[in-house]
Amino acid sequence: MKKRGRIVAFLLLIVVFGLTIGTTASPIVKDVKLGLDLQGGFEVLYQVEPLKKDGPKVTEDMVKDTANALTSRIDVLGVSEPSIQIESGNRIRVQLAGVEDQESARELLSTQANLTFRDADDNLLLDGNDLKEGKAKANFGENGNPVVTLEMKSPTKFGEVTTLISQKAPENVMVIWLDFVEGEDSFRAEVAKEKPKFVSAPYVKNPINSSDVEISGSFSLEETKSLAGILNAGALPVHLEEVYSTSVGAQFGEQALNKTIFAGIIGISLIFIFMLVYYRLPGFVAVITLSVYIFIILLVFTLINGVLTLPGIAALMLGVGMAVDANILMYERIREELRVGKSVKTSFMAGAKSSFTAILDANITTLLAAVVLFSFGTSSVKGFATILIISILASFLTAVWGSRILLGLLVNSGVFDGKTALFGVSKSKVHPAEEQIETLDLTTKFDRFNFVGARKKFYVISAVLLISGVTVLGIIKLNLGIDFSQGTRVEVLADQPVTKDEISTYLDKIGQPTDDIVISGDTKNIGVIRYKEDFKQEEVNKLKTDLAAEYGTDPSISTVSPTVGKELAKNAIYALLIAALGIIIYVAFRFEWRMGVASIIGLFHDAFFMVAIFSILRLEVDITFIAAVLTIVGYSINDTIVTFDRIRENINHRGRIDNEAELADIVNKSLRQTLGRSVNTVLTVIFVVVALMLFGAESIQTFSIALLIGLFAGTYSSIFISAQIWFDLKKREIKKKGAIRVEDTKKQWGSDEPIV
Repeated sequence: MKKRGRIVAFLLLIVVFGLTIGTTASPIVKDVKLGLDLQGGFEVLYQVEPLKKDGPKVTEDMVKDTANALTSRIDVLGVSEPSIQIESGNRIRVQLAGVEDQESARELLSTQANLTFRDADDNLLLDGNDLKEGKAKANFGENGNPVVTLEMKSPTKFGEVTTLISQKAPENVMVIWLDFVEGEDSFRAEVAKEKPKFVSAPYVKNPINSSDVEISGSFSLEETKSLAGILNAGALPVHLEEVYSTSVGAQFGEQALNKTIFAGIIGISLIFIFMLVYYRLPGFVAVITLSVYIFIILLVFTLINGVLTLPGIAALMLGVGMAVDANILMYERIREELRVGKSVKTSFMAGAKSSFTAILDANITTLLAAVVLFSFGTSSVKGFATILIISILASFLTAVWGSRILLGLLVNSGVFDGKTALFGVSKSKVHPAEEQIETLDLTTKFDRFNFVGARKKFYVISAVLLISGVTVLGIIKLNLGIDFSQGTRVEVLADQPVTKDEISTYLDKIGQPTDDIVISGDTKNIGVIRYKEDFKQEEVNKLKTDLAAEYGTDPSISTVSPTVGKELAKNAIYALLIAALGIIIYVAFRFEWRMGVASIIGLFHDAFFMVAIFSILRLEVDITFIAAVLTIVGYSINDTIVTFDRIRENINHRGRIDNEAELADIVNKSLRQTLGRSVNTVLTVIFVVVALMLFGAESIQTFSIALLIGLFAGTYSSIFISAQIWFDLKKREIKKKGAIRVEDTKKQWGSDEPIV
């Protein structure tokens, strides 16, 4: 009955999971907020400056007032869930996803709203302080045209002003200005223009002794709503300077979303197939827990009101690979226990227990990298880091706790006793229990490799590669994107293939020439255009209008000022250094200082290797490249820690190391025992990365390539660099002290170094 009860419990849990996910997944997915890179929209980073050069310094209260005024204006646009964040350095970041008329929205945000009433000689008569707050409304005039109505605080004062103007015929006009600039603007200079800068200039024939004012002109209904919104929001107390901006056309966002989701389905499906084929029954359990894992991530993300970006989807997919890693660690341990002749139940318990510390250490170090990435990243990178952090925590819940519960129910039912083939272990590989072979003495398919003996060859290979990289980097330098330099990047999406010459000819025609044009896309229908200058708002608007008219879709335009470019580069370096410092402290605390040093050397090897390859291939280095580097730092240290965990276990098992040869044997044996796991883990992540490269959005191609390069570099360094450096450091201790003996094989926090 107990056997049947456990199988029934397993099936009931599957049904519960299936019903829960099936009935709630669709509403949850609909509740996920999409970032502007997935639905179109724009993001602007404003530097808050004084209105006048000799004016008062910008204070914290002034920045808050400005942010509140911007919020009021955005309410006029009707944008759902806008994001306005105050950042250090007197900056305000505004994100408006899904806004259709981006040009009008940006003008609405940056307009100072300094309303003035002047005569034909530009003399100031009234200003915004004379208006009643919140009384501006969009209405229709007597002729049915859209107008804006205002209400004055003092009808008497308004009567005196209109009396004065009515006596100035034939120039009896009341000129209404927004953001009049003394010494630059003039009614007489503007009146002859087709689109004058002033709002309107009505004639005043008779005094108006009323508090009601009507502003009329060639307004559309939307323009009157915007103007009323600006006036009600009040004048901004400062000047807003755009130091960074990016706008994404709706077509770009929709295409990116569809392509990346398709890539995700392919990548995750390949992982599921691999787990089922290679690990069989445990692989089936992994597929279940991974499905629950994806569901939990989306649920938590909606509960914290997160914004899903393109890198965020990539992080979700990569998180599946990380969750698989925890499963693989446990399953490989179970297979080892089965091979020495233990029962299925005993193997399951021993494998789950022995794999826990490696899983814990590997996840904590990756979590450190993700937290640093969140702290120093920009908005889209923060989205990536947020999902990465949630992924690490969720994988611990599902892959460690969930897998143990589900697999435990099956194993403890007794139905699978003796059926090692269902765990991926053939009968021919199982040793009889009476042989009393221990798991650490098992042979592997990699036993012919002498990693330690060949370490100097690998040192030379790495040295040659890195020196070549330094040389190339010094000569060619990195192909820095605008994130780390400055300039403007434009992406044009056409409905048919385009050529570099076609785009270049059109850019010459509209007065925005450049030689930096790259054609991309599956059908060569995307043109990527770069300028060294950071365009101002007016230039961006004009370029956007021209390109939309020519190609039928709104282009995506990003512009970065020199100040922001330098800050991003500086923050990227800080992020790498802090992540490295945090990891070395943790590894040294959990293992020993030599392992910490060896780990960091391996990490810098990986990071610089990626930089060198990008320099040689002339790939663009943007902010997502840093996200890729830090992700690889997490993966690489994950791999290294699993190796060091096995080295420590083998040292404790042996009890005493008398010479260099015994130390080399331990390192070689540990690498052979963990190499299968390393290959399987990297393979599952490669499924996702290759799917992103082949089928994902163009904007994360660089990110995907960096990940692929980093995965190979990280696996290589864990085996051939970090472990070998630890060996060289450790053998010095043996030469100095004669031998290493382990008196206490119990692993304790901060005391894992063998006692001499």
